[in-house]
Amino acid sequence: MKIFEEVLVEEACDKMHVAELSIASIGEVLLVAQYLEKKTGIPFIRMDQGSPGLPINHYGVEAEKKALDSGIGSQYPAAAGVPELKQAASDFVKAFIDIDISPRSCVPTTGSVAGSFASFIACSQRIEGKDKILFIDPGFPIQKSQLRVLGIRWKEFDIYPYRGENLREKLEEELKEGDVAAIVYSNPNNPAWICLDESELKIIGELATKYDAIVTEDLAYFCMDYRKDLGHPYVPPYVPTVARYTDNYMLMLSASKIFSYAGQRIALTCVSDKLYERYFEAFVDRYKNSGLFGPTFIASILYMITSGCTASTQYGYAEMLRLSCEGEINFVEDTREYEYRAAKMKKIFTDNGFHIVYDHDVNQQVGDGFFFTIGYGNLTGGELLKELMYYGVSSISLSTTGSRQQGVRACVSRMQEELYPAMEERMRAFHADHQ
Repeated sequence: MKIFEEVLVEEACDKMHVAELSIASIGEVLLVAQYLEKKTGIPFIRMDQGSPGLPINHYGVEAEKKALDSGIGSQYPAAAGVPELKQAASDFVKAFIDIDISPRSCVPTTGSVAGSFASFIACSQRIEGKDKILFIDPGFPIQKSQLRVLGIRWKEFDIYPYRGENLREKLEEELKEGDVAAIVYSNPNNPAWICLDESELKIIGELATKYDAIVTEDLAYFCMDYRKDLGHPYVPPYVPTVARYTDNYMLMLSASKIFSYAGQRIALTCVSDKLYERYFEAFVDRYKNSGLFGPTFIASILYMITSGCTASTQYGYAEMLRLSCEGEINFVEDTREYEYRAAKMKKIFTDNGFHIVYDHDVNQQVGDGFFFTIGYGNLTGGELLKELMYYGVSSISLSTTGSRQQGVRACVSRMQEELYPAMEERMRAFHADHQ
């Protein structure tokens, strides 16, 4: 039995100006779910927005308070970032990835969204004719929306059938024309939670060097592959990264998920030292500057977008990174609740006729974490999204993430313990109605 009748869902879409629910964005799905909750008082199982669902890291908060009390709020912060954060970032990358990046090349941004926006500009402008972005999908829909704003063209392919060595031929096919400026992916992946392994990252790195494309590696869910014993500073295993296999890389490290610090909008874009120092004539022509990638990225592009990051937030992030390197913060254990939620939610779905869409990495079952993907029978992703809404479950269609598979993305971050019985009851009803 449905929780919400179709006419009520249609009313919600009309009131929230959502033209087509089956292809709705995260924000649109969120609005419809909120409308239905408010109108009926019935809580939704919220699997739509990937907002952290754990308490904020108090070390960061206290460090921000201390910074504000010192009076730093009266001065503009340097566009390149405060020295304390840049040094802490360099140490953090060494401690958990075992890669050497100088403090100079670690640049704070107001969230990874701002970092990717600026990186798309810099990468696509550096060489005439090399102006497309290649997405290894599925991925974060906002990044393509950024390219629409910027008027930058892109290519994309769903990695689902191209895992392992199969990735090489497909990736080279996309790069061989020489027009790709940057390669973009997240690892672990949003929305599929697949993880690229070292062999795949080696392929990406080798081809990025061969075709001079810059890899933008989004590490928003840093160390959240809970199948591995990650998160111990200066001790292997280290986080897999393309940075071991090419000098053409930019690593994006957000505080939003690993420290539950999303509201403060702080991240880092860590640029390869060799890329930071590369000279491009196109930058000189456009910006009348030194032509160096790093300074252009910071002063000529990033500063024009955000004018730097809030100073106190930089000090908060610096303190959390510093304490992580010293072993005082174990952010992996702090976020492991997501693993528990994913395992429990997956079981409820699979016990009731659903299947996991992206279910395997190269040679192992996909892990449990912040996201997972589900399908049901022959329903398309859009159809499943709409059907789940009738049963009080909100999600987004995989089609909006660049996926060619049929299903929806499930985010576990907003799940609450008291909602598991309701979820189980609703999914039993869903299965009974759809067999």
